[in-house]
Amino acid sequence: MRRYILGERSNTHVINLKETLKSLDESYAFVRDLVTRGGTLLFVGTKKQSQDPVAIYAKLCGMPFVNERWLGGMLTNFATVSSRVKKLQELEAMRAAGDFDAMPKKEALQLTRETAKLQRNLGGMRDMARLPDAIFVIDTKKEQIAITEARKLGLPVVAVVDTNCDPDVVSFAIPGNDDAIRASTIMCRVMAEAVIEGRYMASQASVAATQGASQASPGQPSSDGDATEPVRAPGGSPANLSPAPAAAPVATPAATPAPVAPAQAPAAASAPVAPAPEQAQAPAPVAGSVPSAPAPAPVAGSVASAPAPAPAPVSEAPVPAPAAPAPAQAEAPATGSPGA
Repeated sequence: MRRYILGERSNTHVINLKETLKSLDESYAFVRDLVTRGGTLLFVGTKKQSQDPVAIYAKLCGMPFVNERWLGGMLTNFATVSSRVKKLQELEAMRAAGDFDAMPKKEALQLTRETAKLQRNLGGMRDMARLPDAIFVIDTKKEQIAITEARKLGLPVVAVVDTNCDPDVVSFAIPGNDDAIRASTIMCRVMAEAVIEGRYMASQASVAATQGASQASPGQPSSDGDATEPVRAPGGSPANLSPAPAAAPVATPAATPAPVAPAQAPAAASAPVAPAPEQAQAPAPVAGSVPSAPAPAPVAGSVASAPAPAPAPVSEAPVPAPAAPAPAQAEAPATGSPGA
């Protein structure tokens, strides 16, 4: 551990945190890559300071753990441990079904105690169907049996080593204080984050592989031996396959609506035609009346000049009244001559 110790102060060794950070990054990358490949990490920490952090973060990332007691042969005699895990599952199923209530009181009490003991020692390994791919240990001195079994089986060991531990017996040594609760919590949290990130990377890789397979499937050769994608004409390029003939008919209908504009011209020109009948219906002047000025011709397109000719005949209608006395004056001398 000398290479990880910064110095000594008050008979206490001070760990170099730069080495701790470097080793922690290496261990993080290893665990992440392990989980990405589908591996399993076993959390081990039976010290009182590390029992709660190990259980909490192992459950958070969905990995098995041992935080009460390391039973000899948990790895080397995994077949026996698996049988005891199955027994635990059977007892839990019986208790959930209410079989303990139908049993005699003494027998039910014995089975309850056995269930509690199995849950305490093997509760964290109930979902571990095979040997783990690596183990994470806090305090290698206390968990010496677990490290020995892992090395015998060739399993990588990621461990937090204190100044009183041997870093050479583990694969990835993280120098740190294994007696502090906060230090144990930080180490367990970092390993749990590595597991979660590895699972996320694995899921993204599977999604990318699925998309790549779906995109590559249209180009695969068909049963006749011809690829489905090359539908081009011989010697033709992708530009030649564009639907040029189909685009030409679409443009022709757009040009046909253009002649619609002249059709509205007669409608505008027919507007001044209306005043023509009004001039024909105007009353003719009476003989002897003062000739009235001719009505102005309506200007084409003007709306205000069209009704102007209509009031002119109405105002001159009383003009024939003074024309009546004119013949009376002519007959006066004719009547006077016989009287003479």
